[in-house]
Parts: sequence; structure tokens; C-alpha cells
Amino acid sequence: MKRALCLLALSLGLAHAQRAPAGVLTIRFLDVGQGDAILITSPEGKSVLYDGGRSESRMRELIRQYDVPSLDLIAASHGDADHITGLIPAAALFKPRFLLNNGVAATTQTWAKLTNILKLAGTQGLPARNQVLNLGSVRLTVLPPPAGMPAGDQNLNSVGLIVQYGSFRALLTGDSETEQTRAWLRTLPGGTLGPVDVYKSIHHGAANGDSAAWLAAVQPRNVVVSVGPNNYGHPTSTALNLYRKVGAAVFRTDLQGTVTVTVQPGGAYRITTEKGAATPAAVPVKPAPTPAPVVPAAPANVTYPNCAAVRAAGKSPLLRGQPGYSSKLDRDGDGRACE
Repeated sequence: MKRALCLLALSLGLAHAQRAPAGVLTIRFLDVGQGDAILITSPEGKSVLYDGGRSESRMRELIRQYDVPSLDLIAASHGDADHITGLIPAAALFKPRFLLNNGVAATTQTWAKLTNILKLAGTQGLPARNQVLNLGSVRLTVLPPPAGMPAGDQNLNSVGLIVQYGSFRALLTGDSETEQTRAWLRTLPGGTLGPVDVYKSIHHGAANGDSAAWLAAVQPRNVVVSVGPNNYGHPTSTALNLYRKVGAAVFRTDLQGTVTVTVQPGGAYRITTEKGAATPAAVPVKPAPTPAPVVPAAPANVTYPNCAAVRAAGKSPLLRGQPGYSSKLDRDGDGRACE
């Protein structure tokens, strides 16, 4: 698989951010302080809010700042307040059809308020299971909590999400801790997790989140730590050292504000921040793409009867828009035929 180019374009002091542009995948790791909130918008303008941070007023500000017109789905990685509070105004305003969740009810006033708002909005609960959700042309693979996790532990029942568009892949796993990631490593098929282009640090960079074994499977090229002022020591030096050891560039919302990933059709992407600069990766990111080998262009009207013919012609994989691409050859609908 051709490796996507990552251009780190650092945008300083964005006073008036705009709506996610059409025709590209936009992922915003929103600056919500000590909490998580990730806004995913497909090239077709369909949006998912995965977690909402700990402040209703801050989420309202961000919805206005980024001119969010609608939400097709909201998702709670788990029921802790620093992940679900901002979902309350989002649900009230947009009345999404579903709330993807771990099926473990919290016992807090925040959870009770959210469930009441969801009932008024007509939003249905969608318990996480092994499934793929299509957000326009973006593929969302749900990672439900592994079987056997303690029923009352919200962190250990976090819902994960793999975001895929062309060759680009991102991984979000809420506040899952070592026990849960070990179970995922035991049960998920090989190759499910990594490599990923953008990875959200587990549990704001807590010491009991990411591990060497987990990151060896994930193989992140860029890590985003969603964090704010806190008394927990997040992100810990343990987590930051792990990211450095795997050669990942590190972005932090407490230092750089909202981190935005923009992905072109095919998978090339760039990362921008409101302020500051990323912690450099151990291996410098290439400033320009490696030229692809020159191959004779296929006739514009070429057709292939099956994937065997595509491979015989040396054209595998075929990307959407290339001569010979057909939805009949793209069985999983991810824009890459005959992978």
C-alpha cells in the first residue's frame, strides 16, 4: 500500500475557523480542555461527533466556530463526564438518529441529563458491536469492548473507532486501559489495527493507557493527545516516551489548540494546528512525496472483468477515479478495488 504523504502545516492563531470543506475528509481533535471530542466530517458533509468533552458551553462555542450544520451520529466512547458532557448540547441541537455507546449505563447526573436529552431528541441508542458504518465514502469500523471486561468499569469498556478513507487510517480508543488493549490484541484479527496515520492517545496520555505491545500493533505515525490543565499528570512522561520510541510526531491540544487532519481522496493528508508546533517524530516527515514509478497510462475506456485481470495488468489496487475502476471490483466499498 502506498504510504500517504503527511504535510505538517502549522496554522497560527486561527481566529475564525470555517466549516469543513467539501470533497475531503476532515477530522478535528477539538480543544475541549481535559477531555476528548473528535469531529469527523466526510467529503459529502456527513458528520460524527465522537465524544464531546466536559463542558456544554465549550461545545456550543466549537459548534459555532466550525459552523457545524448537522450531526448524523454521536458516539460516546464511554460514560465519563469528560467525554459525554458536550454531547448534551450537540444532541439537543442536531437531534441525531443514533448514539453509539458501550451499553454500560453510568450512574452520574451528567449521564442522566444526556439520556433525558436523547429521549427528547428521539435519538436511539446503538450499542457497539463488530460492525462497519459508512459515513458517506468514509468507512468507520467499530471496535466494541472485548468480552470479559468488568461490567462497572467505564474505561475498560471504551468503544474504539477506526476511520478509513482511501489509504488513510485513524484510530480512536477513548480511555481504554492496558487490560482492554491486551484483550483487543488477543481477539482482533492480525492487521486490524495498524499501521495508522493518526492515533488518539489513550486516556489523555495516562500511564495505564498505551503500552509498548499495543503501539507495536498500532504503529502510529502521528499521535494526538487530547488534554488540558489537570491534577493527574497527563500526559505522563511514560506515555510521551512510548510515542517517541515508535517514531511518532506528537500533537497536544493543551499546547496547540484544536488539531485538524485534512485527507484528500486516495489518502494524502495534512495536519494543521491552531498554534504552536508538533513534537518532531524520531524519523523526520518527508516534505514531499516520493515520486511514483512511471508506468504506461491505461486507456481511459479500459475495463477489467475481474480482479485477476487487474493484477495481471499490474494495476492493483485500483483507486476510485482511475481508469478501469468499478464498484463491482471494490467489494468493501472503500475506494480501493482489488487490494
